[in-house]
Order: sequence, then C-alpha cells, then structure tokens
Amino acid sequence: MTDVRVHTGISGLDEMMGGGIPRNHTVVVMGSFGTGKTTFALQYLWEGLEEGEKAIFISLEEGEEAILKTAESYGWDLAKHLESGRLVVVKLEPADAKSTLSKIRNELPEFIKQTGASRVVLDSVSLLTMMFDHESEKRDTLFYIAKTIKDSGATALFTAEVKDENHGSSRDGLAEYTADGVILLRYKETGTDISTVLRVVKMRRTEHMRRVKPYTIGVQGITVHVDAESF
Repeated sequence: MTDVRVHTGISGLDEMMGGGIPRNHTVVVMGSFGTGKTTFALQYLWEGLEEGEKAIFISLEEGEEAILKTAESYGWDLAKHLESGRLVVVKLEPADAKSTLSKIRNELPEFIKQTGASRVVLDSVSLLTMMFDHESEKRDTLFYIAKTIKDSGATALFTAEVKDENHGSSRDGLAEYTADGVILLRYKETGTDISTVLRVVKMRRTEHMRRVKPYTIGVQGITVHVDAESF
C-alpha cells in the first residue's frame, strides 16, 4: 500500500512528519487563544484546494464572511474556490445543540460523499463538546464525526482549546483520543519575551520529529522554523 502524504502547506511542518500527514488521518491541532489554530486550519485547507482537491470547512465560531476575510489577510483567495464549488463552508450553531447534532448525524456522511471532499476541517471541537452535558454524548459525537470522515477517505483536521497553557491536553480531554495525530501549539516565555512553539505530540503509523520547534505567524501564514532550537 502506497504511503500517501497530505501536505499541510506549512513550511517546516511536513518535514517534521516525514513528508506530511498520512492520508485518511484525523489530526487535532490544540492550543490556547491566539496561537493560530484557525490560521493553521485555513492554511491546510488552502494547500489542498490549490493542489486541486475539494474541501469542507465546518465552523462553530465564525461565519463564512469572516472566514473568507481571515484567509484573505494571508493572501488566500478562498472565494474563488467557493464559487467553483470545490470548497464548502458550513456554519453550525453552538446554541442549538439538538439541531447541530441532527445535522451531523443525518447529513454529514452524505454531504461529504456528494462534495467529494478529501480534506475536512472542524473548527472547533471544543465548542462542539460544550453543547453536551454528559461525557458519553461528547465522546460519542466526536467518535462519530471522526469515523464518518475516515470512512469517506478524507483527511480531517480538528481544532481544540487546551485546558490551560501548562497542560498539553484539550479542554475536555477527549479530542486527542479520537485522533490519529495531535499537534500542540503554545506560548513560551523566556524572560520578557513571548514566543510560539509547536510539537507533534503523536502521529500514528509514521515516524515524526518530537522536538519542540518555534513557529511564527506572518503575512503568508504559519512557518515552522524546523532548523532552529527552542530553549
């Protein structure tokens, strides 16, 4: 079986994972507010679209207009891919848990099939799980979404908030257990300076660099400085 890699579009990161994310993986990108999780997701989406793939962006936070503006600020013209039908943006309402769950269970499998998407982003699973009171509902929903996407053959990227900066786990501790891979984004204080660092916590069925590496968010998105050391 061919070892197919999905390029993230993030300079330095694919090198840390032996060429990219293994196809059909579900990867969770975790971090606190402002670490660039949504930027990461959009960059991953943009790379696929520019390579001729189809994609779905499922948002529980921003609407379509805001997402397009964020992408545009980095020079990524998602509007052209929306117009061509190769990108679909879906806005779910976190205030209406019943309706959202119904849409996910009844419509997501067929929706992915109809669009032919090979990349799916869910931003964010933390908001999704907050809609449910019971741990079993949270867990079952996450596993269902991950399985639905995996069964379709697509490669998924979920974003999740961390519990706090000192713990490398998601807010509810569930997201990382549904995933094949976990990438942690966090702030690092050195004296009076604050920088951002990244670590590939896990990536199933592939060798990957486990060392912490600095990254920056610039006008063209995220760049991982894979040759630099973080102290």
